[in-house]
Parts: sequence; structure tokens; C-alpha cells
Amino acid sequence: MNLNDWFEKGLNPDLYIESMETHKEDLLHIYDHFILPNDEPFFELVRERNLRAIVLTEDWCGDAMLNIPILMKLSEAAGIQVRMLLRDQNLELMDQYLTNGKSRSIPIFIFIDRDGNEVAKWGPRAAKIQEFVDDSRSKLPPQDAEDFKEKSSEMYMFMTKSFRDHTEFWTDVYDSLKDTLK
Repeated sequence: MNLNDWFEKGLNPDLYIESMETHKEDLLHIYDHFILPNDEPFFELVRERNLRAIVLTEDWCGDAMLNIPILMKLSEAAGIQVRMLLRDQNLELMDQYLTNGKSRSIPIFIFIDRDGNEVAKWGPRAAKIQEFVDDSRSKLPPQDAEDFKEKSSEMYMFMTKSFRDHTEFWTDVYDSLKDTLK
């Protein structure tokens, strides 16, 4: 399938959000509270390019919970049509966008033009968010430690809460998306 076919296969964001079971409330919290900067020249530039976005995601993913609402706000301001594809049901496409050539990390945003040509790819994280994740992971005990599972679970809860509550993370995501689309 080409990227136009993948786009057509995707769910519109409202249907995707309606179907969410894991991070729906936190995603909607970020969406409801993130305020786009006054960036009209940038939005106009993106509108002129007639971009569309394919989002590879899963509702259990904390990174998707953080990044998707920022993309949604940007897409509304800049006229980007967005379609969501569940990663685990679309591995043929996912495997074309592996992180570091090996990991099925999500979300991945694939920006395409009207002809279905890839214009840009973004994801799974803004650089500043990656630093936060790397720092959080560095504090975990070794994987074979007795308390690794417990500490790992605590870390993911902490990261999810941080993604939801630290508005500077939201700005980091927006700035990273903007840099990608310029």
C-alpha cells in the first residue's frame, strides 16, 4: 500500500479518542489545556503545503498521550487532516518507521502531501522529552533485580503524571513538531 492508502485506512481522531481505554482522560486534559502560541505565519506556511498526517499509535502509550493532543491543536490551526492507525494492527507500515532501525516506538507522525509523498516524519519523542525519559530510566535497578518490575511500574506512573502535568513538556513537543515541519 502507498501512504495515501494508509491515510484512507486510518481512523479520524475523534473516533480514535472515543475508542480509547487507557489514557483517554489524560490525553483530553492535555488537549483541553494546551494553548498554541500565536504562530500564524507558521500555520499559514503549513496550510499552503496541504499536509496530511498519519499517526501510528496505541492508547496505552504515554508518549502518544502527550504528543497526540499537541498535534491535534497544531492540525486544527494549520489545516492538517489527521488519521490514526493502531501500531499493532499495522505492522507492515510500522516496520518502515522503526526507531533506530529496530524498535516499534510510538507515536510516529508521518506527514504527507496530496500525492501521498512523505514530506516529514516525527516521533516518538521530542529531544527534551527523550532526555527526561533517559534520566528516569537511568535510575532503575538492573533488570534482574528483585524490585525491577515494581520500580519500573512506579517510573511509568511518574512519567505519565509528568507528561500530563508539566506544561513545559507540551511546549517542547510543539517546538519539536514545528522544527520538523519548517
